[in-house]
Amino acid sequence: MSVHPTQTLSLSQYLIEEQLKLPQATGDFTALMSHLVYAAKIVSREVRKAGLLENILGATETVNVQGETQMKLDEYADKVFNHTLTRCGHLCILGSEEHEETVPVPSGYKIGKYTIAIDPLDGSSNIDANVSIGTIFSVHLRKTPGGTPGSLEDLLQPGSKQRAAGYVLYGSSTMLVLCTGKGVSGFTLDPSCGEFILSHPDMQMPETGGIYSINEGNYNYWSDEVKNYIRDIKSIEGGRKPQSGRYIGSLVADFHRNLLKGGIFLYPNDTKSTKYPNGKLRLLYEAAPMAFIAEQVGGMAVTVYGERILDLTPKELHERTTLVVGSKKEVEHFLKFAPKKP
Repeated sequence: MSVHPTQTLSLSQYLIEEQLKLPQATGDFTALMSHLVYAAKIVSREVRKAGLLENILGATETVNVQGETQMKLDEYADKVFNHTLTRCGHLCILGSEEHEETVPVPSGYKIGKYTIAIDPLDGSSNIDANVSIGTIFSVHLRKTPGGTPGSLEDLLQPGSKQRAAGYVLYGSSTMLVLCTGKGVSGFTLDPSCGEFILSHPDMQMPETGGIYSINEGNYNYWSDEVKNYIRDIKSIEGGRKPQSGRYIGSLVADFHRNLLKGGIFLYPNDTKSTKYPNGKLRLLYEAAPMAFIAEQVGGMAVTVYGERILDLTPKELHERTTLVVGSKKEVEHFLKFAPKKP
């Protein structure tokens, strides 16, 4: 059986080859990604064994900074990524969904020039149901002087200045999708050799799609404009085919399906809870990295009011936002219905 050339290229080789194309490259970013990938492999291993290990499935007795019950695998993934990344020598500060404050580089370890904002385990409410979950990350170059401890200022940068962004999908296979600002590539973990292998080079999102992803259980709490949009894409007027609703509840999984097949994902604000008037998704480590990827594959990402996600500068670590992301023409169609910002 012949093997496609891309199937012989590992993520490690890919990063080194990309590094060699840049005369000014120091290798720091390649090394940082190697440590992140190592942590992802460890988490993937535990996800695969989740149904067999009593200490992995289920909830803990703690509630994280987001007011969400922390799952055992949430806690495990957070510890793995934090320990690996803050001690790798290439990071100056870490921001995590699971921590109210920034996570510093421990005393005695080298301080690097990059920041990472991360959601260690997206969709963790689906863990016990054996539904796809993931990790989302965003990388920036620090703003403060090198060699000194990083600060919140280093993390709070607009998405347009991301040096890299990506996600790891723990599904029927473990896949890492990476964007460094020059296209998007997907790598699938080969358990037989323990390497991520280039399986999806130069990924592109279809300009249109027949799938919409939104939690329709909140329909009665949406603005009239969002309701009108949903009614429009489900309409059969004029003999058109209505779009199909597909909602997993894991941002990584919903986004990944739409990236491959075309479609739109929406997480609008609603009146169900006054706690999140500006939307529920986190700008820094959920919306911005997905927007960075979406634009690189030919898609679009905006707020429910039509603001470009990558133009937004977070004012705090866990700032919330609405998100509309997906195929270019589908998002453009949504913009015809978008409400005006109050």
